[in-house]
Amino acid sequence: MPSMNDLVRQHTALSDSDLEWLHLLISEWQLLSDLSFADLVLWVPTRDGTRYVSVAQMRPNTGPTSHQNDMVGHLVPRGRRPLLDAAHDEGRIVREGDPEWREEVPVRVESIPVRREGRVLGVIARNTNLLTVRTPSRLELTYLQSASDLAQMIAAGSFPFPGQDLDIDHIPRVGDGLIRLDADGIVQYASPNALSAYHRLGLATEIVGLHLGQVTAELAPSRAPVDESLVKLASGWAPRGAEVDANDCVVQLRAIPLKPKGTRIGSLILLRDITELRRRERELMTKDATIREIHHRVKNNLQTVAALLRLQARRMDSDRGREALNEAVRRVGSIAIVHETLSQTLDESVEFDEIADRVLAMVAEISPGRVTGRRTGHFGVLEAEVATPLSMVLTEVLQNALEHGFGPGEQGMIEVGAVRSAGAGKEAGRLLVTVQDDGRGLPEGFEAKQTGNLGLQIVRTLVEGELGGEFDMIPAPVRGTRVVFDIPVAEKRDKREKQ
Repeated sequence: MPSMNDLVRQHTALSDSDLEWLHLLISEWQLLSDLSFADLVLWVPTRDGTRYVSVAQMRPNTGPTSHQNDMVGHLVPRGRRPLLDAAHDEGRIVREGDPEWREEVPVRVESIPVRREGRVLGVIARNTNLLTVRTPSRLELTYLQSASDLAQMIAAGSFPFPGQDLDIDHIPRVGDGLIRLDADGIVQYASPNALSAYHRLGLATEIVGLHLGQVTAELAPSRAPVDESLVKLASGWAPRGAEVDANDCVVQLRAIPLKPKGTRIGSLILLRDITELRRRERELMTKDATIREIHHRVKNNLQTVAALLRLQARRMDSDRGREALNEAVRRVGSIAIVHETLSQTLDESVEFDEIADRVLAMVAEISPGRVTGRRTGHFGVLEAEVATPLSMVLTEVLQNALEHGFGPGEQGMIEVGAVRSAGAGKEAGRLLVTVQDDGRGLPEGFEAKQTGNLGLQIVRTLVEGELGGEFDMIPAPVRGTRVVFDIPVAEKRDKREKQ
C-alpha cells in the first residue's frame, strides 16, 4: 500500500507545509473517529482538479466499521460523490442526503473540509455504520457532541493544534477516560473510566459539577497551596498534557480546548491510569542502576586483580614468568574495558569502536614509539556477550603481532579493520575483522589451526567456540601477517525483549 507522502506527491499539488499539516491531522484523527463512532477517509483533489485521491483511512475503536476494505489509493472523479464536491467547493460540513447502502449495511456519509490558512486542502469523509443504531446513552451523546465540535474546528482550520510534541503511542485514548468541561472548567460529564481514575487519585465524591482544575490541584501533592499550572491544564485552557501522581496512583491528562466557532465553549480532558506503566518503568530504572553498579564493581575488581598481577610481576626473577604475568594483566585489562563501558550505558550493549581503540592503545604500550596502530571501518554496537570475548581476542591478536611480528628496535604498523554486514530475517549479520601488520611474517610451515602459543589457542577457542565464528592466520599480500576472524553478530535488540 502506498504511503500518504507518495500519494500526495504523485497526484496532488500540495506543498510540503500542506503535507505536514495533513500528517498532524492524521496523528490526531483517531480521536475524531472514536468520538464519531465512524470511519474516516481523507480525500485530496488531484493536481488537475478532476478527481480525488484517498490518502489516509481510520477505523473507530468504539464501533463497527463501514469500510471492510482499504480505501487508501482509490481515485474517484468529481461528480461521483456530490458531498465531497460540496464540502471542498463551499468549505463547509455537508450532512445532506440519505444513508448509503453498502453490502446491506446502511451508512451515513458526511464530509468535513480540511482547512489550513484559509485554503481547503482536502475533505474527510465520515462514514457511520447505522446497523447498530439505538437510543444513545449520555456517554454516546457526549462523544457525538464533542466530535461535532472537533469537526467544526477542522473545517475552520483551528484543529489540530500545531507545535504539540505528542507521543502517539502513549497519549490517552477516548476509551481510557473522557471528561467534558464547560467554558469555566466545570465538569459536565465524566465517563466511568475517568471517574474511576479520579477515585483512585483520592477523590471521595462525584466529580460532575466540580471545578476540575481545583480538584486536581488539591489531589496532587504540591508545596504551594495551589499549583496554578495544573489548575489551568485541568481546566482545559490550552492544549497540553501532564501527569498527576497522588495516592500511589499516576494519571495522565491531556486537555483539548473546544472552539468550534472561534470562541472557547469548553474542553475535553482525556485521561489514562498509567500507574502500572510507571511502576514497571521504575523497576526497569532500578534494574538498570543495579546492572550498571555490578559492571562498575566488576571493573574495579578486575583492575585490582591486574594491579596485583603487575605487582607480582615486578617481584619475579624469571623473565618468562614476568612476561607471562604481564600478558595476564593485559587480558584482564581488556575485559575491564568492556565492563567500564557497560557501567556507563543504560543497555547491555556497547559501541565497540571505542573499546577497540582503547585495546589498541593499551597493547601499543608494550612498544612505545616503535609500532603504531590504527583502526579502519566500524564494529558498531555489540551485545555484551559478544563484546567481552571479542575484546580478549583482539588483545591476544594484537599482542601476538607485536611480540612475534617485530624484532627489537624494529618499527612498523598494525591495522585493525572491521566490516559489518546486516542479516535479513532470522539470519544474523556478520562481522569481519582483520588485523594486519607489516612485520617479519609467519615462519615456514606455520599452520594457524594447529600450531601456536597460548594466546592463539585462546583466540581459536573464543572465536570458534564461544563466538561461533571462523579464524585464520595467513601471510599478508605484501609483507607481514594478516589475521582474519569472521563472527555472527545479531542486531541490537530492545532490552525488554530479552527479559
